[in-house]
Amino acid sequence: MINGVTMKILADDYILRALQEDVTCEDVTTNAVMPVPRRGKAQLICKETGVAAGLDIFERVFCLLDETTVFTRFFQDGDAIQKGDVAGEITGDMRVLLTGERTALNYLQRMSGIATVTRAMANELRGTKTKLLDTRKTTPNMRPFEKYAVTVGGGHNHRYNLSDGILIKDNHISAAGGVAKAIAMAKAYAPFVRKIEVEVETLSMLDEALEAGADIIMLDNMDLETMKEAVRRTAGRAQTECSGNVTKERLREIAAIGVDFVSCGALTHSAPILDFSLKNLAPLEQE
Repeated sequence: MINGVTMKILADDYILRALQEDVTCEDVTTNAVMPVPRRGKAQLICKETGVAAGLDIFERVFCLLDETTVFTRFFQDGDAIQKGDVAGEITGDMRVLLTGERTALNYLQRMSGIATVTRAMANELRGTKTKLLDTRKTTPNMRPFEKYAVTVGGGHNHRYNLSDGILIKDNHISAAGGVAKAIAMAKAYAPFVRKIEVEVETLSMLDEALEAGADIIMLDNMDLETMKEAVRRTAGRAQTECSGNVTKERLREIAAIGVDFVSCGALTHSAPILDFSLKNLAPLEQE
């Protein structure tokens, strides 16, 4: 699971690459209008109502450019935030604030957008046993940030990457020569501590996966009636996960079937940003 501690370990390398993408040799505009250091302050203003996520990353962008930068926040990750709220104030060399602004906002807006969508969907599952999961359908070089944002919004992380867990999908099944063969090969290869999940599209595939001893069954793009029968046949012999065409409007009826998990790629691949701006930059009085 991506949590705050993991983020601190992973974040700097990703952020530095993002800054290098935006500044290949210099910030020519800032260097032209601000040739010498001067401290200033700006406000971080929320322009839409949603859930804040990524405030630590926003701050870290500027601190990597200049460790003397100070960010005073008025909200924490996971807090509901309203349009017009001042989320924080940042103080530092105005050249640093200008250069880091877009990269810092890109992270904050993307992560807050994901947290906002996740919160709305997770709320639909409140009071049920079904957990909301993300997927690997993330933006390249944004996975740790996006998966962290899902947890901030109240969702849960599926496997982080291909090294993190066994998930036998349709093409794996085709390559192996069938569901049972794929599961047997996975059991023979993987350490015994690894759970084995397999994707099934039909009830006959489900029966084969259960007989072969799969730990988790992904019910892929099944209609509600077929999914009900799949859960009935599984009868607790494996955990069940609903996947495919998952929308907020369908979550309650899916949860009522009794699946353990519901995974939704849209949490990360389709969430709109939550808009923020860095405004009112002004120099501080010289001491």
